[in-house]
Amino acid sequence: MLPLLKLKLVEVIKDVTPLVGTVCLLQVLFVHAPPGLLLRFIAGALLAGIGMMLLFAGIDLGVLPMGRYIGAELPRKGSIRFIIAVAFGLGFAVTTAEPDVLILAEQVRRASNGSMGGASLVAVIATGVGLFTAIGFVRIVRGFSMAWQLTVVYSVMIVLSLIAPAQLVPLAYDAGSVTTGVLTGPVVLALALGVSSVLAGRSAVADGFGLLGMASAGPIIVLLLLGLLR
Repeated sequence: MLPLLKLKLVEVIKDVTPLVGTVCLLQVLFVHAPPGLLLRFIAGALLAGIGMMLLFAGIDLGVLPMGRYIGAELPRKGSIRFIIAVAFGLGFAVTTAEPDVLILAEQVRRASNGSMGGASLVAVIATGVGLFTAIGFVRIVRGFSMAWQLTVVYSVMIVLSLIAPAQLVPLAYDAGSVTTGVLTGPVVLALALGVSSVLAGRSAVADGFGLLGMASAGPIIVLLLLGLLR
């Protein structure tokens, strides 16, 4: 456990240092923010770094292995419906805990003075991720072409972008971009790789990847559809 934490600490320091250095450079040369605000930023960056270290260690220690194990067990149940249900459930559940999604929902709530965002936006985004994760797993099990599946999905997304309310389009695409974060990405990938690893004649590279592209399209399409139905 300790070697893993040390490894993740080094990785986090490498990731966070450029941000802190850039902000400090801007502070000295251009911004000149109050010293108290700069100290709050440094303290916040330190706390964020500690959190990232623990989060990354937890993902490597337990989340990824469990995701692969669950994925490898699903095909053995012999039910495509069960695989779809589990894929939707995990996609939905992990998205509701995704830090990026929660931050976006809170920012939307503040910007709209409470008329949008919050738990309802998180639920909509999670539903989109769950639905399209399930669709992605159908492709893995049935062996459909990822190229054709993505072509259809992204064509629908483009058409909806042209006819949906203009003020909703930017939010929809931001919602899609934040779904493949530090929790959703590892869980969905591990699940997909686990499923593809036990299917005969399948390639982990060809079948285990591409699912995040589907998952990120889900919230975009769901939000745009809701905009048309309002």
